[in-house]
Amino acid sequence: MPSWSYTYPIAKMLRGIGRKFLRAFRDLVPIIVVIAFFQTVVLRQPLPQVGEVLFGSLLVVVGLMLFVEGLDMGLFPIGEALAEALTRKGSLFWLLVFSFALGFATTIAEPALIAVADEAADVAATGALIPDNAGARADYAMGLRLSVALSVGLAVLLGVLRILKGWPVYVLIIGGYLAVMVMTLFAPDEIIGIAYDSGGVTTSTITVPLVTALGVGLASTIRGRSPLLDGFGLIAFASLLPMIFVMAYGALLH
Repeated sequence: MPSWSYTYPIAKMLRGIGRKFLRAFRDLVPIIVVIAFFQTVVLRQPLPQVGEVLFGSLLVVVGLMLFVEGLDMGLFPIGEALAEALTRKGSLFWLLVFSFALGFATTIAEPALIAVADEAADVAATGALIPDNAGARADYAMGLRLSVALSVGLAVLLGVLRILKGWPVYVLIIGGYLAVMVMTLFAPDEIIGIAYDSGGVTTSTITVPLVTALGVGLASTIRGRSPLLDGFGLIAFASLLPMIFVMAYGALLH
């Protein structure tokens, strides 16, 4: 009897881990199929370093499983809990401060943005847009990251105001993209592609879970708001405003 009381929870836990592992593997199957097809049918070459590739694929599956589990256990609950607590506190000021700080902090730490900013600094130095030294590259990359982080902070703040006021999301999105098109006409050619890419890299592994949880938690707490209709849309603003800010940054710099 005692042995069964210990064995059952362990077996249940192992089954749960197995299901999550299979779910992560299933999500990666399309990538595996595409790579295998082109390697065997189009290129007709054996897969190089098969052992390392298989081990690396296993690590990717395990990493994806742990990442998704971490979102469910940590980031989503804390984002929703903070939004609900600040709403019940009834302080609009602190809610807006938290929204801006959350957008800024998650973006400045975004690995994808760091990679794009560093690459943009290297290309700018190679193209003689900035001095070709480590200090100039670091300043350029940090200026780009700060521009994007500030824009995402304002975007999340704007999204929170939209949820509070009940503004239609399509009006803000259409107006924002009209502003992007106007900015594109006047921005330096060297910064336009970087600006558009910056809008994409902000919506990545760190920013999306917390910002989404903030919107859903806020819409769930406010009377008359629907989590499905009003809780989403913050990510759209977080993709939109960085394009405007980075083009403005490029216009000032170049």
